[in-house]
Amino acid sequence: MKRVSGIIVLIVTGSLLHAAEPIVPIPRAVSYNAAKAALGEKLFADPILSKDRTVACISCHDVSSSGADGKKFSTGIRNLQGTMNAPTVFNAAFNFAQFWNGRAKTLSEQALGPIHNPVEMGLPLPEAARRLQSHPEYAKAFSAITGRATLTPDDIAVMIAEYEKTLITPNAKFDRYLRGEIRLSPLEAEGYLLFKTLGCVSCHNGVNIGANSFQKMGAIISIPYDAKVSDRYALTKRPIDKNVYKVPTLRNIARTAPYFHDGSAATLSEAIARMSYHNLGVTLTPREIRALVAFLQTLDGELPSKTARR
Repeated sequence: MKRVSGIIVLIVTGSLLHAAEPIVPIPRAVSYNAAKAALGEKLFADPILSKDRTVACISCHDVSSSGADGKKFSTGIRNLQGTMNAPTVFNAAFNFAQFWNGRAKTLSEQALGPIHNPVEMGLPLPEAARRLQSHPEYAKAFSAITGRATLTPDDIAVMIAEYEKTLITPNAKFDRYLRGEIRLSPLEAEGYLLFKTLGCVSCHNGVNIGANSFQKMGAIISIPYDAKVSDRYALTKRPIDKNVYKVPTLRNIARTAPYFHDGSAATLSEAIARMSYHNLGVTLTPREIRALVAFLQTLDGELPSKTARR
């Protein structure tokens, strides 16, 4: 411990210092069933699960780049557009609920939603099961795993969810910093200190740096309510839940523009400025925004790959 300009500074080792941090590194690997994940990966990329066989899960969740699609709103069958920005599928296994309004509690429950959504893939779930059942290769693969001659929509969900469990992005620069392996640059460190002192970390914390609570957009300075989007109010019908959404993960946030549930922020700088104003009541300086962007860029992890899976 030493005194600097009248302030007592406690110097501790990296491991002790980082143990108290509100953000947790992503594990380097996760446990999963290899056979189920392999089948789920094939289903994830196959348009057979859309009504007109033109759209697959991967159409909106590009696993080779961001786990999202880079669009304000995704395009489904017959070129129909939704009203919500597609969240990244990366690290979704760490979310406490799925979809922006949290209407799905598990990955398996979420996996079925887009398949029968009339604007996305538009295929009734019983028909999806029949399609795969009549496909010799899929019928054989499902039977080998389930031990049954028939398959159900729940079987489809289980396979896709098992694959999604593997879509983690470990070893971001910030994870390595938390493990005491490297240091942040001065600007990155400044951004992280701001992230904590401004209060961003009160909603964005834990292993997914978010995705573990519901919060109101415009908690301090109100944002006009848009009845067309699916917030928590759409589920609960409680007025207090208007403009309330699942806090998004900040993992790989620099790769997943545009931002917010409505895709209304085109850049990370814009998203930071708007959230700081509406949810913290703070108007940031250009320097503060640059520092926060620098910190958030340290959250880009390694992209998922077959070779990275254990």
